[in-house]
Amino acid sequence: MKKKVILLCFLSSVFAFSSLNAQELPDRKEILKSTILVNDYFMKKYADYTEPSFVGRLRPSNIWTRAVYYEGLMALYSIYPREDYYKYTHDWASFHKWGMRNGNTTRNADDHCCGQTYIDMYRICPSSAEMIRNIKASMDMLVNTPQIDDWTWIDAIQMAMPILAKFGKMTGEQKYYDKMWDMYAYSRNTHGGGMYNLKDGLWWRDADFCPPYKEPNGEDCYWSRGNGWVYAALVRVLDEIPGDEKHRQDYITDFLAMSKALKKCQREDGFWNVSLHDPTNYGGKETSGTSLFVYGMAWGIRQGILDRKEYLPVIVKAWNAMVKDAVHSNGFLGYVQGTGKEPKDGQPVTYTSVPDFEDYGVGCFLLAGSEMYKLK
Repeated sequence: MKKKVILLCFLSSVFAFSSLNAQELPDRKEILKSTILVNDYFMKKYADYTEPSFVGRLRPSNIWTRAVYYEGLMALYSIYPREDYYKYTHDWASFHKWGMRNGNTTRNADDHCCGQTYIDMYRICPSSAEMIRNIKASMDMLVNTPQIDDWTWIDAIQMAMPILAKFGKMTGEQKYYDKMWDMYAYSRNTHGGGMYNLKDGLWWRDADFCPPYKEPNGEDCYWSRGNGWVYAALVRVLDEIPGDEKHRQDYITDFLAMSKALKKCQREDGFWNVSLHDPTNYGGKETSGTSLFVYGMAWGIRQGILDRKEYLPVIVKAWNAMVKDAVHSNGFLGYVQGTGKEPKDGQPVTYTSVPDFEDYGVGCFLLAGSEMYKLK
């Protein structure tokens, strides 16, 4: 009997140690190594930053998909400032004359996304006002016109909202913060009856998916990457606005609610499904949404907004799963859903499938890796 008790105690200790060990952060050198590997694969394959894409039609390389990649590259540069990262970004922006796909008067958030990197480049080396002149003109057009209904799909919140936050910080002018809130609140509360479900703490992708639309299992359709865009946007906005900004707590409240909701629907293997509440609808590992959730939660932990004990195991599990199951030995990133707006789009999503655009998935992974690296 005594031997059994001792054995049980020993096994309990081993289990407790293993659980504790599983919650520990991976070595920072290993995090950086995986992040660099994925980025170097992309930079080598897409060495010509001027080359447009052709998926159905010709698109210039400053579209949103590539702009998200450069968001990630700027995050990697902030922790590992390699000269070729800077040059690859600066030359891309300069080739596009620091402009947007559809000109300075565009109201389309997808067009605006490249402006996040233009501003980040200007902050690193403010050599010329030309670097931000076009994106500022476009943001000023938004601020000075009455419309607030431009962000009719939740991806748009990530593509454009942080730019207004950045200009608010750069200029000290409240008007950018005010317009940002008005546009966010319209998307959140009004468009399609409101695209944010306060009850579930998650977002419908656009008005097409607001109730009565249902997934095959009867649940609401919460698209993983779409929610990841909003989650990342909240991080990027909160990183810019001052502590006393009048809507800061509103953004934090949404960030906390989303964090809680996302934690609940993480897969056992660490990933998230493309459909957050219906694992039977094109279920399986998906890297882009998972990366964005890791990015947001890691940032929240580092800022003291999220409880470390509660959320660290979540992101460690997710990061380890991506590195083990999605990152190929040559740096190719598997399990990335192609472009679209719902679970059925961009399929199949497998270890070897190449999405129609490789850039944004890499960008999301670089954001995640950079934030994981900053954790201690």
